[in-house]
Amino acid sequence: MPVSPERVGAVGEGAPVAMTLRLSAAQSEALRIQARAEGVSMQDVAKRAVAEYLAGHGRTTPLELVLDAELDRYADALRELARWTD
Repeated sequence: MPVSPERVGAVGEGAPVAMTLRLSAAQSEALRIQARAEGVSMQDVAKRAVAEYLAGHGRTTPLELVLDAELDRYADALRELARWTD
């Protein structure tokens, strides 16, 4: 299940963590222009982009990670089990 953008960086999730984001000159300029157009900081635009990415791509449980990696391996057995009835 993906992480919702609202949950990423939610209040009470711990202290903020600093990081360095290295962008190309073109990326940095595009980020600056976008931030200015929205009237927010470049950091706010970048944080929102990370939250939106994680909402669509993030995995929240170890079970989901295992299922993604192993489902194909057990597909035939799962199909057979699905055919069983009491």
